[in-house]
Amino acid sequence: MEIIVTLIIGAIAGWLGSQVFRGSSLGLIGNIVVGILGSFVGSWILGKLGVSIGGGLVGSIITGAFGAIVILAVLNLIFKSK
Repeated sequence: MEIIVTLIIGAIAGWLGSQVFRGSSLGLIGNIVVGILGSFVGSWILGKLGVSIGGGLVGSIITGAFGAIVILAVLNLIFKSK
């Protein structure tokens, strides 16, 4: 059951991140992957900054979306420079 919740949170977080960067939609699977990786990146960055968004479902989605935005920003910098 936890895997399903993780996939849903990843999909929502990845979709939110792709909404910030229009044209960066990676599809459902890509959004899930970016959202899940974004959760790790977001929690690491926010932890280093000493920021706590809170726990629960909403906190996980916001943290994942923040991390997804960071990942998509880096990807856009790398692949748009060509």
